[in-house]
Amino acid sequence: MNAIISVVGKDSVGILSKVSCACADSGVNIVEVNQSVLRDMFAMLMLVELNKDDVAIDELREKLAKVEKETNTKIHVMHEDIFNSMHRI
Repeated sequence: MNAIISVVGKDSVGILSKVSCACADSGVNIVEVNQSVLRDMFAMLMLVELNKDDVAIDELREKLAKVEKETNTKIHVMHEDIFNSMHRI
């Protein structure tokens, strides 16, 4: 199953690293990353692959909620199909 992870917040050292480590610790494969820093604001979208045998999407959300607090960012995780449906015209 594919999912989209979005991360937005004030830029600080280690955001990408902490999100990536949380994914790796959960057995989540990062397929694609797009990140940008606009002045002092950090924004990132990740396309990831989850193996249901390794981690459920709710477990990944819980793990990333801890990263969210550590990095003072807002992190959303959603199934790729939901993301695509939300952004169709």
